[in-house]
Amino acid sequence: MEEVYRLTRRVARSNASVLLLGETGTGKELIANAIHSLSHRGSGPFVRVNCGALSENLLESELFGHVRGAYTGAINNRTGRFEAAHTGTIFLDEINSTTPHLQVKLLRVLQEREFERVGDTQTIRVDTRVIAASNRDLIERVETEDFREDLYWRLNVVPIHIPPLRMRREDIPELVAYFLNHYNDANDRYVVHIAQEAVQSLQEYHWPGNVRELQNYIERAVVMAEGDELTSDLLPPEVTGASPRRSGSIRGADLETLTHELVQQGIATANGDEAGLHAMIVNRVEKETIAQVMLECNNVQTKAATRLGINRNTLHKKLKEYDLDV
Repeated sequence: MEEVYRLTRRVARSNASVLLLGETGTGKELIANAIHSLSHRGSGPFVRVNCGALSENLLESELFGHVRGAYTGAINNRTGRFEAAHTGTIFLDEINSTTPHLQVKLLRVLQEREFERVGDTQTIRVDTRVIAASNRDLIERVETEDFREDLYWRLNVVPIHIPPLRMRREDIPELVAYFLNHYNDANDRYVVHIAQEAVQSLQEYHWPGNVRELQNYIERAVVMAEGDELTSDLLPPEVTGASPRRSGSIRGADLETLTHELVQQGIATANGDEAGLHAMIVNRVEKETIAQVMLECNNVQTKAATRLGINRNTLHKKLKEYDLDV
């Protein structure tokens, strides 16, 4: 995170395009806002667009605007987000969701700083900085021809990788303190202490939803607390271990534990074929290990394959074989 902060401050002083990469909930929009605020454009507008929330036609109109009669329902002229962000910054979240047609128009804006509204022939020039974000590996989308390579390189002038919360667990106590102060003020509460077992549960949890998930749980705890202490009973059962976690790893589990678990699940019998049982356990460990490494590598298959010591094609086959949704 110190490297993220250093890059954020350094790139803010320029006009370069920035590509923020990280899982959902890691704080990409906060970093984009910080880049804008620390730049010479800080007094200008900061315009956010979630590219994954709209269909192609609606997103094109949202980004570039339209003129009256451009399509059914276009009863008035409309200014697009690029035009609204003139002299400021536009943040294109989930850029990986855009279609090839829209990517062509985005490439032109990045290269020429100009575009036309939908249904119009008049060219509009803008001075807008572009910050994009993706929770998917764009290189893989380039390889599958779902994302234009020339657009990727235009966006990827300065890439900033934001690590998931599980890779920086030492930050959790400070984040908890921050969210406690925030939600105490917002709800007129006074939850100022946190029990040690609650801290331990929070630091041992896998955090598939990252900082956004932590924020949600702290807000809930502040609202539900009866005293001035955040205790483990105020946390969801998947965090404290009272119910199965949404995702995790079986690292450190021994043969006896795995065998017992497979028997309990009805996958194997206690007196079954030893070789068959061994194969089941090996497959189980391999599947869990691949899933864990993919999470730690932000679903970047090339990086995960290197860490696992296999080539990318083998990893791709394993992901299909184990039906792992990355």
